[in-house]
Amino acid sequence: MVTLQIDPFPAQEELETLWMAAWGESPVRDFSKILQRSLAHVCANDGSELVGFVNVAWDGGIHAFLLDTCVHPRLQRQGIAGCMVETARGLARDRGAQWLHVDFEPRLTRFYSACGFAPTSAGIIRLS
Repeated sequence: MVTLQIDPFPAQEELETLWMAAWGESPVRDFSKILQRSLAHVCANDGSELVGFVNVAWDGGIHAFLLDTCVHPRLQRQGIAGCMVETARGLARDRGAQWLHVDFEPRLTRFYSACGFAPTSAGIIRLS
């Protein structure tokens, strides 16, 4: 049975294992430093295994940003990501954010629309 945890601090190795399964590449960052500064984060666990993650970064004011939403491929399309996003949305609101932003690839439009996000124009520039 998959359960959600609010603001846990999973081991770097657990996050790397999930990241590798979900994204097909190794993360190049130390999550412990990131999670200490996050407004919130939500993890999904199947027993003791980390199988889902979403981070809510913020600007210290009214804007929060949904980042790194992922679920282990063997458990995708079971509603886990949607539950994590809904939980993250409530946490962001309860912790003072007035806006929750998310950037995503076009193939995820249907998912994020179902989560209540409206399309907006945005820009991005690669710095490295």
